[in-house]
Amino acid sequence: MFADKNLIARKHEILYYVSKYAWAGELEQHIDELPELLSPGPLSKTRCCVYKEREITRMRIKLAMGQPLPGNDPDNIIQVVRAACADCPISSYVVTENCQNCLGKACISSCRFGAISEGDRHSRIDPQKCKECGMCAKACPYNAIAHLRRPCKFSCPVDAITYDEYGISEIDNSKCIRCGQCIHSCPFGAIGSKAFIVQVINEIRSGRHVYAMVAPATEGQYGQKVTMGSWRQAMKEIGFTDMIEVGLGADLTAASEAEEWLESKKEGKKKVTSCCPGFVNMVNKHFPTLIDKVSTTVSPMCAVSRMLKAKDPGCFTVFIGPCIAKKSEVIDQKIEGNADAVLTYSEVHAMMKGKDVIFKESESYDYQEASVFGKRFANSGGVTNACLQYMKELGSTEEVTVAAANGAAECKKNLLLLKMNRLPEDFMEGMACIGGCVGGPSSFSEELTAKRNRDALIKQADSRNIGENLKNYDLSGFNMHRDQPAFNNMPS
Repeated sequence: MFADKNLIARKHEILYYVSKYAWAGELEQHIDELPELLSPGPLSKTRCCVYKEREITRMRIKLAMGQPLPGNDPDNIIQVVRAACADCPISSYVVTENCQNCLGKACISSCRFGAISEGDRHSRIDPQKCKECGMCAKACPYNAIAHLRRPCKFSCPVDAITYDEYGISEIDNSKCIRCGQCIHSCPFGAIGSKAFIVQVINEIRSGRHVYAMVAPATEGQYGQKVTMGSWRQAMKEIGFTDMIEVGLGADLTAASEAEEWLESKKEGKKKVTSCCPGFVNMVNKHFPTLIDKVSTTVSPMCAVSRMLKAKDPGCFTVFIGPCIAKKSEVIDQKIEGNADAVLTYSEVHAMMKGKDVIFKESESYDYQEASVFGKRFANSGGVTNACLQYMKELGSTEEVTVAAANGAAECKKNLLLLKMNRLPEDFMEGMACIGGCVGGPSSFSEELTAKRNRDALIKQADSRNIGENLKNYDLSGFNMHRDQPAFNNMPS
């Protein structure tokens, strides 16, 4: 999940400078000088020459400003930095030193495209002619032809990445589910996502009420002493009106979805969850006949956003978490009342650094807006556990079975079974990332470390159940379903 540290540091440096100048209202006048500031030359730090390094920096600045890149589909939040991608090996099949330059030349005979020729020491593959059929590798008696699978293509769970005639990666917008797995798998840093940093900073600077909504996966990302209270204080210091724990939204979603499940169970219908946007994108694009199976309950992010907008009409809501697909939920799914912007941890950290704000460690657990079940929503199986818990709180004795799909591969398998009417369980939970949201592509900490810290923090939370927690809030004024108006009795 984590790319080379030097590469990550470079990306973060660009985000920092963009944030710093945006906070000062000086971004436009510094854009042109940033590439040379970050790559002064005359020698390049990371590329073949300083000029290429600067060009890649220019493209990353565009992404940080939320702009599409040349040669990409502008509607996709995930973009390929073509100048960086050009450094990746073009040919997927290469002849290794194991080649014995044998007389049989089975590799040459097997190739139907004339891509292999005889060399002085071993055979050669012309990448311009190679069609990557793999017949040569199968024919070689010495297994001397290796198949180099590009990390981006190998990591994509829906086969949305191909190459153009120059070997540059291309993302098929009709297949891409915006999971973001390709971003951190690319060792050349050639894939990134459009950011909302500048838009969020401008909204804060304008004086508009801007609320931060922090994902349940956040606890534990920054150690055991950076609590949700630490996050709330830091967000208010950089200018947010307030911060809300999205675990509260998870409680709202669990309560609504549990009632939906019980109703569907009575009708003999199967449903799939709707809180993971990568999973929902998979259903919409790869299993369109199952769209009516997706729960109409909105995601925890959308639930909190609707709650805030019902109480403070005209406010601007910003989700913060490890998920790239959440940006897609905002841009592509266009759900009324949803968040206005999404920031990853690295993006919000750059905003903090731009204003010299740091997390203040806390010895106490003094801020909690979610039940433990809402806090665990980010784990694979967490949605299921929360829904079943709320069914118990409703007094239901209904026997309900759920297939919790952990990662995109399991999601595809279970959706295929559902499509064929062979899924034995009553309902399906879908999480596109292994481990759930806590395994998101933009996580700050390594998964096991974050889990250990997270468990230690959540142990300090009180034992309120979902229903008890929701009684603490005024939940009037907004609805929890996509097929209903987002708000009730809103002032004109």
